[in-house]
Amino acid sequence: MDRALRQYALVTGSYWAFTLTDGALRMLVVLYFHQLGYAPLQVALLFVFYEFFGVVTNLGGGLLAARLGLNVTMQIGLGLQVVALAMLLVDPAQLSVLYVMVAQALSGIAKDLNKMAAKSSIKLLVPEGREGQLYRWVALLTGSKNALKGAGFFLGAVLLAALGFRGAVGAMAAGLAAVFAAGLLLLDSRLGKTSFKPKFRDLLSSSGPVNRLSAARFFLFGARDVWFVVALPVFLQAELGWSFTAVGAFLACWILGYGAVQALAPRFTGERVPDGRSALGAALALAALPAAIATSLGHFDPNWVLVTGLLAFGVLFALNSAIHSYLIVSHARADGVSLDVGFYYMANAGGRLLGTVLSGWVYQVAGLAACLWVSSALVVAACALSTRLPRRALPARDGVR
Repeated sequence: MDRALRQYALVTGSYWAFTLTDGALRMLVVLYFHQLGYAPLQVALLFVFYEFFGVVTNLGGGLLAARLGLNVTMQIGLGLQVVALAMLLVDPAQLSVLYVMVAQALSGIAKDLNKMAAKSSIKLLVPEGREGQLYRWVALLTGSKNALKGAGFFLGAVLLAALGFRGAVGAMAAGLAAVFAAGLLLLDSRLGKTSFKPKFRDLLSSSGPVNRLSAARFFLFGARDVWFVVALPVFLQAELGWSFTAVGAFLACWILGYGAVQALAPRFTGERVPDGRSALGAALALAALPAAIATSLGHFDPNWVLVTGLLAFGVLFALNSAIHSYLIVSHARADGVSLDVGFYYMANAGGRLLGTVLSGWVYQVAGLAACLWVSSALVVAACALSTRLPRRALPARDGVR
């Protein structure tokens, strides 16, 4: 195994371990605190710091990674996640909303440091000009990460039922600490350091394609999280009577399928390297689906509508995400890749923050159907921004056109 492939495998493995605990923790918090009697908006507020600090982290994390190296930054993220999990091991009586928000803030910082570093590193591990290989490696990392996040959702629900909240959190903290220790020994700490000393002004992208892609990403992920973060799991549990394990299993299957589609995106797109036209077409295909699901809820069995409709949403959203993930890595500058990727994922975190707050508020005020209508409106905004993305793909390489 050559050095690049070995480092790619190590980066991917660390990212997988982190993602498993991240998904499990989110499901634990949603289900546990809803069980304690928290209203949907209160549950959503538990994640506000998580998403807000993700915005800040992606912006500042790009600068940190450029100076310290990508793998060092990823290890910092793993360490912070262990600390965030340890904070939740206190007596349940001390788990106030503010305390959990602070722990989630650390988790949000950890997650975005880890993701930004892992995604950026691929640009430097793939030889220049091999766009097909870059597309496949980005798709595989992104897709496998989301499949593991889905498994984490299920794991969180199962651990909550089997071990209780503190037992589940303790088991995850111990496992992630072992991964953190292994990464310190095996990962190349020099990867991703820039040849220049980046300044604060370098954090803001001057690239038109990067800025437009980032804005489209903002609305795209807001469209997903406006129903997915709080509204859907609460609706399934409170309105349709699903058990914790059933909710976790459904959301796990959704994300597992979503991740599988992302990993196989090069096949779904005809083995062609995507460009702006691909991003626009994928967004247009997605735009009307949430509204169609919302309309169907009033006429058909909601169990059937949600299972089939949201699985279809997952397929189309996964293609959108895979295309976006490739385009940002491709358009990012080679020297200082973490700066452009960090800026892009700052917009991604901003969209999740918007979606998280709207998910709790809109659901509490108007219900799940309203969340789905808002989702369609946000995808339409992403479509409008995608019309100005560059339409010509980069030259094809290594058998991918």
